[in-house]
Amino acid sequence: MTRSSEIPGFYRRSVAERRAVLQEWGGLSAEELRAYEFPPGVDPTTLERMIENVVGVMPLPLGIATNFRINGTDYLVPMAIEEPSVVAAASNAAKVARASDGFFAQTTDPVMIGQVQILAIPDPAAARLRILDRKAELLSAANAKDPVLVKFGGGAKDLEVRIVESPRGTMLIVHLLVDARDAGGMNAVNTMCEALAPEFARLTGGRVVLRIISNLAVHRLARARATFRAELLATDTASGPEVVEAILDAYAFALADPFRCATHNKGIMNGISSVVIATGNDFRAIESGAHTYAAWLAAGTGRVVRPLTTYEKDRDGNLVGTIEFPAAVGLIGGATAVHPTAKANVKVLGVKSARELGEVLAAVGLAQNFAALRALATEGIQRGHMELHARNLAVSAGARPEEVDRVVERLVRDHQVRFDRAKAVIEELRSGEG
Repeated sequence: MTRSSEIPGFYRRSVAERRAVLQEWGGLSAEELRAYEFPPGVDPTTLERMIENVVGVMPLPLGIATNFRINGTDYLVPMAIEEPSVVAAASNAAKVARASDGFFAQTTDPVMIGQVQILAIPDPAAARLRILDRKAELLSAANAKDPVLVKFGGGAKDLEVRIVESPRGTMLIVHLLVDARDAGGMNAVNTMCEALAPEFARLTGGRVVLRIISNLAVHRLARARATFRAELLATDTASGPEVVEAILDAYAFALADPFRCATHNKGIMNGISSVVIATGNDFRAIESGAHTYAAWLAAGTGRVVRPLTTYEKDRDGNLVGTIEFPAAVGLIGGATAVHPTAKANVKVLGVKSARELGEVLAAVGLAQNFAALRALATEGIQRGHMELHARNLAVSAGARPEEVDRVVERLVRDHQVRFDRAKAVIEELRSGEG
């Protein structure tokens, strides 16, 4: 009989009943099914309020990056990520930056963009001005939807109106600029856009379609800079000044070539996204906003995309790095407010505002990028990865705890970090025992 994924009332079933469905569907053993069990300290009912059809959790390793000093304050930074070397690389980079007083970061006001799409307008240019003529009244109507946000200094602050040509004809796009304070802003912005939509339709004589927040938060930016002293960058095979030049060459490659730039910016997001996840924020929104911002910055320059970081050499020959990206994160609402691990991580991090969290993200992103470029420009990125990868392979291949270090040593020494080789090394070790 053909199986069907159409399961009436699946959402009404208990977690145990849903797991039983999965066990039958996937042919899971009792041991495999235990992988869905909830970890201690996490209330299953909390998770069931967060998403639908909950069956368990998908834990990520949670590490702590050390050595970070940002604007004169020290931080221990929680990072949730599955990729080896990221936490260690960020910590090491922060140690180098610490020798020059660490990272200096800033953020702009937490202004988000809400978009309202209006079609079938007979006179778009005049309609644009009719909306702008009523700006004060429209902003007041938007703020009436969230008096609490206004009370704390936030709320709708401005309107922008754009005429956009599209395959479906001319569109009028209204941007509602909303200061979200310490929230991510989605609910507030979307509610305000919904409230203004009928009036926009009346003023323009057009048809309103979408009313939704934009993740390209160009008004909500986080920035950071740091100096990495040349003498601290020396390796066994290269002097500090040589490493500085190699990193500048690597950066120039990312600036000139979109294929390299994609991986350059991905490395930045290794650091940023891991902190975003650890604090219960929306990492998909941050990723989308950052990568789109990188393309937006390149518009008009002849490039497709550009790095989110820059690197220069100061008058003393030291490396100076900077970063800028949209940081639409919050401390109010969402998973940040309900997930117990996220709440604990925010408490450890010690940030008191969304803007401060954005500053931490900027510092971590810059640290991660510097560490990656330093590795790539010297010994290569694989050196740090391979030992951790070899350890994972050794365990997966069945090495006993007392065997793991010996297996890893052989795999790395022989430059054969593969699962089949790990199995063979384990067999060799055990045959030697006999």
